Amino acid sequence: MKKNLTILSVVLITLISLKAKAQDDVNTQAKSYISLFGGLSSPLSNFSSTNYSNNSAGYAKKGVTIGLDGADYFYKNLAFAVTFSYQDQGELNATDVQNLSNNYNVSFNKNQTTITAVDRYQNINLMGGPQYSFLYKKFTLDLRASAGFVKSISTPSLAIVFDYSTNTSATLNQLSSSALAFSYGGSVGLRYSIADNWDIGLRTNYINSNGIKIENSNNPGTVGRFVTKQPITEIQTTLGITLKF
Repeated sequence: MKKNLTILSVVLITLISLKAKAQDDVNTQAKSYISLFGGLSSPLSNFSSTNYSNNSAGYAKKGVTIGLDGADYFYKNLAFAVTFSYQDQGELNATDVQNLSNNYNVSFNKNQTTITAVDRYQNINLMGGPQYSFLYKKFTLDLRASAGFVKSISTPSLAIVFDYSTNTSATLNQLSSSALAFSYGGSVGLRYSIADNWDIGLRTNYINSNGIKIENSNNPGTVGRFVTKQPITEIQTTLGITLKF
């Protein structure tokens, strides 16, 4: 009898230990967190296009992004998450300027067009939305849908000067924009726990905006390139350090 009780006790203790270990391994409860991240922001679609005939082409380049990301879990593994980030998508290079100059010559029937390009694409994003996290052992998979806005700090500014080959001259200007526009997107992230309250992780963010307003001066808008709105689409790949609480 004692032997059977001893065996039964050992079995029960083993089962309880295995269940506790399994619960620890699955780690079903997510913790709220804040992250600091940095990485690469790559323009997509119209934003990266260099097609002169496409008035939505942005000539944007790959650049850096840095920011803060956080989530507050209000029901089990469901959270409301927010991202604040800064992006730099570069400036027009010599090839871009030559491409524009050649095509303006054709559009306005000029022999020579001089283009001066200053400023660069710089903007900030503030986006938030629901996030659900799947946890297994030391790994956490975060899936999120988000919406918010993109605030332009600057965009490339162009001064387009024509010669007198057709007895008329003109200077057109595409002005730097500081406009605000709605944006939406989603993200997927994978975090790995390196300590009780610390994770490191990779995240991919997709961000899309129908466009920030672009203003011009002296541009008739009847021939040639005439940009009034610049769509912004980008995908960001980042590495971050996370503090859980």
